[in-house]
Amino acid sequence: MTDVVTETADAHHPEVHVIDTHADYLAAVTTLAGGEGPFAVDAERASGFRYSQRAYLIQVFRRGAGAFLFDPLAIGDFTELGEVMRDEEWILHAASQDLACLREVGLDPTILFDTELGARLAGLPRVGLATVVEELLGIHLAKAHSAADWSTRPLPQGWLVYAALDVELLPDLRDRVAELLHAAGKDEIARQEFAAVLEKTTPVRQEPWRRLSGMHSLRNPRQLAVARALWTARDTLAQELDTAPGRLVPDHALVAVAKAQPASKRDLAALKDFTGRASRREIDRWWTAVEEGVADEHPPAMRGAGDGVPAPRIWADKNPEADRRLKFAKAALAEHAERLVLPVENLLTPDTLRRVAWSPPHEPDAAAIALALAELGARPWQVEEVAARIATAFVEARQAPATGDVAAS
Repeated sequence: MTDVVTETADAHHPEVHVIDTHADYLAAVTTLAGGEGPFAVDAERASGFRYSQRAYLIQVFRRGAGAFLFDPLAIGDFTELGEVMRDEEWILHAASQDLACLREVGLDPTILFDTELGARLAGLPRVGLATVVEELLGIHLAKAHSAADWSTRPLPQGWLVYAALDVELLPDLRDRVAELLHAAGKDEIARQEFAAVLEKTTPVRQEPWRRLSGMHSLRNPRQLAVARALWTARDTLAQELDTAPGRLVPDHALVAVAKAQPASKRDLAALKDFTGRASRREIDRWWTAVEEGVADEHPPAMRGAGDGVPAPRIWADKNPEADRRLKFAKAALAEHAERLVLPVENLLTPDTLRRVAWSPPHEPDAAAIALALAELGARPWQVEEVAARIATAFVEARQAPATGDVAAS
């Protein structure tokens, strides 16, 4: 724990203004260009309130220039700012959450320092921004507005101060995290991981309706067909209204309808568990979806279309050799991650380990495992740290008695 006396960050913070004219935007760009060092960047969305994941506020801070809060709805195009920032380091906390909405307006970093990921790699047990700021800088950062509706206009002054502090503290936090990484000999690990964040693309989710909360309670394909139709109807309406789908009708209400399969619109309206502000207002829409689901000639399978790697919980029955490989390898990586003071999921993603355990190379020696890991997207430092250990674990799994076991997956 830092020996700096904790102080409250927003005490006596000057008033903050939002830049919402093109002239003020260009003036801010000129000021930021005259600053020095990396750019601290953050974006505020309206998750849970809006369908869109666009940015409703973008904050930029640079030493020698100050903090600037931009209204993307008013500014629109950030080409000039992007040009000024392009070749400099950007500091973000949990960058993967904000990169998509920043890129949407033309802000795309080429050099990144992610203070959340850096803190994780440095071995800090809790890596939320407020926690890390207090731990490393001795400053208490209130997070009261982290889940606010940032599409609100005008934005309250208290929210704006909160938003400004999110970037004003990032350069000092970046320096402290960098010191921890350097002291632990993890500079190169961090460099590769930050670069991987920039290169990662957002996968297109197949069958997103299967992520409805409570889907496990549906027992037959017809119920799934109704759930799918209801999800599609809700998603279409949410997109039209730019409203978070769950604010119209919550997941559990759609699943309740799919499970009950009401016989009429009146039965649907009378269903006690069918709740939500649009549940009755849009009753015709929901009933049409129920009818479509019931009449669907091609109901979905109980299991979604996967990539050939089933859930580990069924491996013991479906592929016991793979199950043993996974368990032995997981134990080996957990032990090594503890030695490196790294979260095991950062040493190697669980999905990558599952894939190579399910379908290992024909001759799973260290070199073959290394090649397989690289093809699956593992970074060079990860391959160097884990390939030989996984190969050894696979040999031990093959030699172990069929009833032998290690830590449960």
